[in-house]
Formats: sequence, C-alpha cells, structure tokens
Amino acid sequence: MQVIKIHHPLDPQLIPAGPVVLAMGFFDGVHRGHQAVIRRAKEIAQQRNLPLAVLTYSHAPGVVYRQYPGGFKYLSTTERKLALLEQLGVDRVYLVSFTSQFAALAPQDFVDQYLVDGFHSQVVVAGFDHTYGPAETASMDKLPTYARDRFEVVTVPKFTEDGNEKVGSRLIRQLIDAGQVQEANAELGYYYTTTGLIVHGLARGRTLGFPTINVETPTPERLPGIGVYATDVLIGGHWYGGMASVGHNITFGDDNQLTLEINLFDFSQMVYGEEVKVRWYQYLRGEEKFAGADELVAQMKRDEQAARQVVAHRPVLEDQILS
Repeated sequence: MQVIKIHHPLDPQLIPAGPVVLAMGFFDGVHRGHQAVIRRAKEIAQQRNLPLAVLTYSHAPGVVYRQYPGGFKYLSTTERKLALLEQLGVDRVYLVSFTSQFAALAPQDFVDQYLVDGFHSQVVVAGFDHTYGPAETASMDKLPTYARDRFEVVTVPKFTEDGNEKVGSRLIRQLIDAGQVQEANAELGYYYTTTGLIVHGLARGRTLGFPTINVETPTPERLPGIGVYATDVLIGGHWYGGMASVGHNITFGDDNQLTLEINLFDFSQMVYGEEVKVRWYQYLRGEEKFAGADELVAQMKRDEQAARQVVAHRPVLEDQILS
C-alpha cells in the first residue's frame, strides 16, 4: 500500500496520474462502520478496475482547536490505522496533515483542489455523516452540488448493530473508557489492541509470586478503564495469554501513578525493552484495595483462573480483519 503524506497546499507532483475511487474519513479505529465504507469503495474500484485510495488525516481535527483539554486518545494511532486499511485492500492512502490553512478551505475549493484536480477522483465514497468542512455547508448531501458531475458520489448509510445505536468511534471510546472491551470488540469487528514498551517496574509482582511486565503505553493511545482484564500479549512474534491490571496499585498507597502491569501465563523470559502489542478480551473486575498481601494474592489466583478460561475460549469475531 502506498502512503502519500500531504501538507496544504497540495503539491500535484506527489499524486500519481490516473483516476481513482476515493474513500474519505478520519477512520479512528477503522471499526465496522468504517469497514463498510472501505468495502463499498473497494467493490466499486474492482468493478471499474481502478485503484482504491483513502483520504484520511494524521491527527484528529479537534486537536488543533484544543477541543480535548486532557489530550486526545486514539483508538488507532496513525501507524495502526494504516495497517488496518492495508488489510482491507486499500491501494493508496493520502495522509493529510490537518492544519488551520487546510481547515480554512471553502467546501468548493476543497472539492476542486483535492478531490478533482489533485486526486483525480472518479467516485467518492464516504459515510452518511462525513463532513469536509462546517456541517451546515459541507455535508454528504451537498457534495454532488460541489462535484458538478465531475465525479460520482456514493454515500454509505448508517451502520447499526441490530438496528440500534450507530456503530461509531465515539461510542467505542466510551465503551473502552468504561472497561467494556468485549462490547467494544464487537463494534470494532476485531480485538482492541494497544502497543507499548516493556520497562522496569517496582517488582512487587515477583515478590507475590505473580511476576508482571510493566508496559509503558504511548501517550496518544487509549488504554481501557481501570480494572483487571484477560489479555494476550505479542512478544517476539508469539502471543502469550495473561491478566492485565490497569490501575494505581492502591493496596500499596494512594498516590501511585497509573500503570499497565500484565502477568503472563507460563512465561519466564527477560524482555525489558521489547515492544509489544496487547489484545484486550474481557473485563474481569475493578481495582480493589486489599487489607494485605495475602488477601491480594488470593484474589490474583482467582483472577488467573478466570483469565485463563477467557483466553482459552476467546470468541472468534465474524468480521475480524486482524490475523
């Protein structure tokens, strides 16, 4: 898959010649609703024997306008989003840096400069609620007017689960923040996955008989809410089952930083400095403050049993797009 990074104003020399079918969207998480857009665009591209291109952005537009006081946490970093798009059969990605100058483009100028003159779009595909400027002037309903018969517009309808709430990034973020990773996985169509670096911790787990890896998660990534989870961890090309704790270790004090610690089952390797992926399967319980180490160890033994069961019998997702 070809990735072309674009900074406004668009340099036409960056863009390959020839028409494309273009899918538009920010696609945070590349969830099942996004997958429906990409797959519809892929069908059209195959029918017309054209490349499938995707227009997306390197960061959330709201970040530029400080709409997220605590910083924005992504369902998928740019690297992960690109990997997911590639798995869906995208041929080319136009990765646009969302700047104030780019945002200032009038809808007609955006269409003329990018969709027509820049990308040579023959068909443009997007979700029903996609916007390319202010919602009142840059909706999908208005796109055919700006297109002026120079390209076809295909609007993909709302993707819902059993006719209920729309499958969307905002809902999935809420589910992950609440620890509802099973429900989030169903909306995503694959297992929610984060990345990180294994770093030294305080080694408390080893003294309790439950050695853990401490995973330092990149700031832009969204960790599930505080609690204990059943997980898999990819280290050196192999997946290892484990139980993960996202929390403040409140049994050992009230002012501890938030950490991600994972006890891997049947694992004893030295892995400091390894970059890992964590797949999140199921929430087991919330963080608790125990009276002492013995009470904590007893609970961890119960957690291990529960987590082993989940990992051994994890569901197969029908629309899973990850290997």
